[in-house]
Amino acid sequence: MENTAGWPTGEGRLVHFPVAFFSVVMGLGGLTLALHAAHGILGLPTLFATIAFLATAGAFLLIGFFYLLKLIRHPGAVRGEWNHPVKIAFFPAISISLLLLAVCALPHSHPLAHGLWLVGTALQGVLAFAVITSWIGHRSFQHPHLGPAWFIPAVGNVIVPIAGMALGYAETSWFFFSMGLLFWIVLLTLVVNRLIFHDPLPARLQPTLVILIAPPAVGLVAYIALVGRLDHFAHVLLELAYVFAIIVLIQLPKLLRLPFSMSFWALSFPLAALTSATLKYGALTGSGFHLHLAQGLLAVLVLTITVLAWRTLMAIARGEICRPEPAPGRQAQAGAQRS
Repeated sequence: MENTAGWPTGEGRLVHFPVAFFSVVMGLGGLTLALHAAHGILGLPTLFATIAFLATAGAFLLIGFFYLLKLIRHPGAVRGEWNHPVKIAFFPAISISLLLLAVCALPHSHPLAHGLWLVGTALQGVLAFAVITSWIGHRSFQHPHLGPAWFIPAVGNVIVPIAGMALGYAETSWFFFSMGLLFWIVLLTLVVNRLIFHDPLPARLQPTLVILIAPPAVGLVAYIALVGRLDHFAHVLLELAYVFAIIVLIQLPKLLRLPFSMSFWALSFPLAALTSATLKYGALTGSGFHLHLAQGLLAVLVLTITVLAWRTLMAIARGEICRPEPAPGRQAQAGAQRS
């Protein structure tokens, strides 16, 4: 018998449990890294980063349990997500979650971080090449299928060096960083073309515009881990992150008028990455402006995560999560009525 509220204990809810739920772990993991950087740079008590780490690990275990249960009981539904032109891009969120947990675990347990990184990197490699193979295979993709969510596999590759260099895997780190950088440039061209010359993103996917910030912001953090210093390329990455942040900021009033959906978690990780990048840049250059900017971004990040967590819990309690998506015709009709 299906529950009408709460977590998807009923089969009807479980079959619609989305792989995109792992974006919650990405957001919490990004918050943990930002709080840890703030501890070392701004003197923030380490307790905050520890609590965020435990929340990230707990969210990963809970979401992973339900998605594994879905895989066991409804393999066809998982296969349907994999075959979906948009949802397939969210599968690397699983490996990204493991990689973020590895970085978060470094200050607490080197062996745990090592194990998480090895599993996360192996899974990231498999998923990244599987998704890329799907993109260039025999599928018939159309412009409406393309969106900022396609950056997720590229972002996962760039995260590998953050813990990889600390664990002694230099060549592997450079390999994944190079692959992520290449596909970020390729996908950026395609996504910008889609946004300018084709129909706007559907309302439920418009919050994913914030993902544009993530690749250059994460890229800066990873590049510093690779080379151990700032140079002109690092400066370019940071400024590109700010460029995309301004573009998103202009769109923010429109985004905030949209009804809540799980896609709003797309706001969390890019903002966390921008906060960490600004903190590291400010610390390495001694720039008071960047350190103050980072403090403001950290406050916005904490507020954003808090609101997202509260809205998600409320949506779960009301039974608004893990429901069938409306048919495209009904979506268009609903959009016309709202406008």
